[in-house]
Amino acid sequence: MLDIEAIKKVIPHRYPFLLVDRILEVDEGKRAVGIKNVSINEPYFSGHFPEYPVMPGVLIVEALAQVGGFVMSDGASSDQTIGLLTGIDNCRFKRQVKPGDQLLLEFDVTRIKGKIVKGKGVAKVNDELVCEAEIMFAFSSI
Repeated sequence: MLDIEAIKKVIPHRYPFLLVDRILEVDEGKRAVGIKNVSINEPYFSGHFPEYPVMPGVLIVEALAQVGGFVMSDGASSDQTIGLLTGIDNCRFKRQVKPGDQLLLEFDVTRIKGKIVKGKGVAKVNDELVCEAEIMFAFSSI
């Protein structure tokens, strides 16, 4: 299990765009599982929507992609490489995510070709499906 400090050593995202609070499981090259605790203090809730706060779907997908970045890491620092989003297919949202929810984020690799990784991301709240998407990203030197 990786806490926020260990997460920051692997992926380059920082507040307010670091959307993973804990990594629960990593099976390198195959699967990763993380969590995101959704708080009313998230900066996007002030505008999305003030009277009815809902986590933007695009940020749920981004959180899934960030967990996906751990699948190909060996726990090493991200100083020299970065995962860049290259595609999202078959994305569906099944439920709203609101303050107080805890997202369980699962990413399973379906294909690796060179530096391109494709996988299926699934987000759940209390075992209820929130979002699923096929996500593809490429690792690039920085």
